[in-house]
Parts: sequence; structure tokens; C-alpha cells
Amino acid sequence: MGRRLILDTNILIAYERGAIDRASLDEDELAIAAVSVAEYRVGIELADTAARAADRARSLSAMMSVLDVLDYTERTAVHHARLIAAARQIGRPRGAHDLIIAAHAAETGRTIVSRDAKARFADLPDVLAVEP
Repeated sequence: MGRRLILDTNILIAYERGAIDRASLDEDELAIAAVSVAEYRVGIELADTAARAADRARSLSAMMSVLDVLDYTERTAVHHARLIAAARQIGRPRGAHDLIIAAHAAETGRTIVSRDAKARFADLPDVLAVEP
């Protein structure tokens, strides 16, 4: 088994579009936060055509068959609160969903894979992040 990773929502979108080397993740243990499922489903709900919504729904279904979905638990909440506090203390607020993904990473010892430079995941305590 390769790396233990948690994928940011933008990686799911890039995967759907064929914009990342899918084989590069084949050996890794992959997970996503439940909030990423919601973020991705927003794209299904807002699709401009029924066909595009159906394509996105099929992509999500295929991805879900190989991804572990991490639920938000009391333990996740402890990490989440610590990361919110850290972001506020350094004066760099973060998106609510980004901090939930980071909390899951800190809780499970996974590395976040993200293309979102604005999230600055690696600046957070006990969070590792890489670009694909």
C-alpha cells in the first residue's frame, strides 16, 4: 500500500475531468471528508443540463466505490476546533470546509492532496499537504 491520502474536492473534479494522472493514485489508500461529497454534489445540483448532471453523478458513484468517506465525529471536532483557533491566532482565516478536511487529515494522519493554493493546508499545525 502506498500513501494515506485525503483528497480535496478539487482533486475529485480534476479526476472527473481527466486532468490528473489517475494511475498516480492507484497504490494509495484514498479517503475524502463527507463534506467533500456535499461540495461535489453541489456541482451535480447546479449542472446546466440534465446530461451533465447525470455524467457527474456517474463519476461520483465510480469514485465513491474506491474512496473511504470520513464522517465528522466528536474526535474530528476536537481537531477542527484546534485548527480554527490556530487560523485565527495567526490571522489567516480559512474556509469552513477546508478546515474540516484539514481536521480529518490531522485526526487520521493522512496527507491532503489539493490544488487549492488559497487553502494553505500545509501552514496548519499537524497537517501535511501536497499537490498532485
